[in-house]
Amino acid sequence: MLPGSADVVLPGSADVVVVGGGVVGASIAFHLAEAGAGRVLLVERDTPASGSSGKPIGGVRAQFSDPLNVRLGQRSLEAWRAFGDRPGADVGLETVGYLFLLADEAEVETFRRGIEVQRAYGVPSRLLGPREAHALCPYVDPSSIVAAAHSPADGYALPRAAVAGYLRAAAALGVTVVTRCAVTGIETSGGAVRAVRTTAGTVRTGTVVCAAGAWSRAVGAMAGVDLPVTPLRRQIALTGPLDPAPPRVPFTLDYGSTLYFHSDGAGGLVLGLSDPRQEPGFGREADDGWLDLFRRAAARRAPALVDVPVTGGWAGLYEMTPDRDALIGEAPGVGRFLYATGFSGHGFLQAPAVGEVVRDLYLGRTPFVDVGPLTAGRFEGAATGVRSEAHII
Repeated sequence: MLPGSADVVLPGSADVVVVGGGVVGASIAFHLAEAGAGRVLLVERDTPASGSSGKPIGGVRAQFSDPLNVRLGQRSLEAWRAFGDRPGADVGLETVGYLFLLADEAEVETFRRGIEVQRAYGVPSRLLGPREAHALCPYVDPSSIVAAAHSPADGYALPRAAVAGYLRAAAALGVTVVTRCAVTGIETSGGAVRAVRTTAGTVRTGTVVCAAGAWSRAVGAMAGVDLPVTPLRRQIALTGPLDPAPPRVPFTLDYGSTLYFHSDGAGGLVLGLSDPRQEPGFGREADDGWLDLFRRAAARRAPALVDVPVTGGWAGLYEMTPDRDALIGEAPGVGRFLYATGFSGHGFLQAPAVGEVVRDLYLGRTPFVDVGPLTAGRFEGAATGVRSEAHII
C-alpha cells in the first residue's frame, strides 16, 4: 500500500511542496527528506504513478550521445542497481542490455561518436557486427542491418515498484504524501513563492518543485513560469505468454523505425514503436492503429515478430520538449520555483540522478553534473541553446 490516502490531512505549511507523484517527484521527495531538507509535502492529482510513470516500458540505459544525458543515465543505473539497499525495494531490475539496430553507415557513424562519449564515462558500450547482434537477439535478421550498438549494463525495471519504493522510504523519513489533491494555483509575491492552493486547501510554502510530467506547463503557468512541455501519446502491446517462450533478449530497438521489443519476464514480449502520425494531446485511450507500422518495421528487421499475437497493451503520455531533452532548474523570475520535467521518454531512467540534482539545487550545493544547459531558458530568443540528443526513440 502506497503512502497517501483520503485520511491524510493537508498540512497548513511546508518547507517544500513537490507537485507530482510519479517517479521523478517521488525520487525528489526521497532525496530531499534523506538530506534533512525540512518539511516536505508531495501532492498528486490522482494516485502515485497514475500518470506517465504508470505507463513506460521501464528502460534504463546510459547509451546517449550527449555527455550530460550519459552522466545522468550512468548515475541512475548505479542507483537502480543499489535500489534494494537504498531506498530499499525490489524494482525487478533486469540487466539484459540495450541493442540498437543500425541500417546504414550514417547511423553507424552517429553511434560511433556516441560510444566515444559513453566510454569516456565508463559505459561499456561497443559496436557489433550483424551476426553478433543476431547471436544476442535471435529475432534480428542480420542481413537487414550493417551493425548494432550494445551496452550490457543497460536493461529495464518496474516503474510502479520504483515509485512505491521511493514513496515508502520518503514517508518513513517524514514526507507527507497527499493523493487526489490537484494544484489549482501558486501564490507569489515579491518574486518569490508564498503558497500553493489545492483542491484540499492552501499550503504556505517558500518552495515549489514541479515534477508534474505532461501536466507541467499548466503548473508552471500558475507561477508565471513557461515550461514548454507538450503531452504526446505513446503505446505498447503485449503478446502474453508465447509457446515456445521467447529467449532472454536485450532491449532491442531499430534506430531508423523506432521499433522496439524486449521480454516481459512472464514468457512473452513487450512491443512498441513511436508513431510519427500521433498528434499531441492528453488522450490516453489505447488502440491498435499503430501496429501496422510496427509490423512493417518488423518485416524488415525481425520477421518472426510480424505475426506475433497481441493480447493487450496500453497508452501513456510522453512529456515532450521542443528538443526532446529534459527541463531541470530553478526559474530565474520566481525564486524557489524549481522544476524537473519534459523528459521526453527518459524520465524513468534518469529519475534517481534527477532526485539528487534537485536536492542539491534546493540546498545550494553543487550537483554532480552541471544541469545549467537543461534550464527552460534555453528556448528563449535565438535557438542557440537548443540541444541535440541523437539517441532518442
